[in-house]
Amino acid sequence: MHTRRQFLKRSASATASLLYATAASRRSAAAEPSQRPVRLGAPVFERPEDPEQLALVHRKLGYRAAYCPNVSLDDKDRIRDIRNGFAKHDVVIAEVGRWCNLLEADEQKRRANLAKVTEGLALAEEVGARCCVDIAGSRHPEIWYGPHPGNLSDDFFDAVVENARKIVDAVKPKTARFAYEMMGWALPDSADSYLAIVKAVDRDGFAVHLDPCNLINSPARFYRNTDLLNECFDKLGTWIVSCHAKDVTWDVEMQVHFREVVLGTGSLDYKTFLKRLAALPADVPLMIEHMKNAEEYDRSREYVFQVGKQVGVAFE
Repeated sequence: MHTRRQFLKRSASATASLLYATAASRRSAAAEPSQRPVRLGAPVFERPEDPEQLALVHRKLGYRAAYCPNVSLDDKDRIRDIRNGFAKHDVVIAEVGRWCNLLEADEQKRRANLAKVTEGLALAEEVGARCCVDIAGSRHPEIWYGPHPGNLSDDFFDAVVENARKIVDAVKPKTARFAYEMMGWALPDSADSYLAIVKAVDRDGFAVHLDPCNLINSPARFYRNTDLLNECFDKLGTWIVSCHAKDVTWDVEMQVHFREVVLGTGSLDYKTFLKRLAALPADVPLMIEHMKNAEEYDRSREYVFQVGKQVGVAFE
């Protein structure tokens, strides 16, 4: 296992270098890559029960993507209504979130969490969502997403790969994908570590969920986040199925303290983010998250629209 793991990591590193060099060459050769409209989405605060009316609420705000409405996998009629109602108004369900610790120390809880995420991927397949997403997990004994030295270990890598395979193999999705959300203190914590996981999992049903703000965990990444964005798209673009839109600022004190903020009030390079997203061959949703209220979501949405106009990226 150790030899195989090291081989996969070396292979992923070589692949990443080739992808990065090829993409960088294409960027320099083409002044402006071809672009498609970006599907922006966010939580909505007016939530009618009727799925078609809910889809129209999204369209009224300029959204063509949505988080999956609350529905049980056993409720086939409502799943059908959600799938058809959203498709009728061209609103894509970006993701089914299943936020739990797949590496929970307690074996019984860990099995329950694995079943929960497996059910989430099955729901994503049935409802027509692009993916089911969860973090890879944490070795922290109390906080399900907490930092821990074990989150960056070879054993963690192996467990992450095994869990992804179990989830995908149990569902065998044809259209939906399972993906891990990037984290600043747990694998995948970089484009290279995510690519190594993709290659190790080796399943068509596994893909990439891009949340660049979660990768900003050092001054270098904060100041050079344009390079970070380009690296992620260069190395992972083939597998990206959904993205999160957030922003980050640095609260200056005697230790490094980054904080999520309303879009446009932080330092993430949204011009590059939107241009690279619009240039992907796949139709990948961009989902605003972690705002405190409707007003912050409105401000974030308008900021994205404003930047889109500046760089020639459409949303309809």
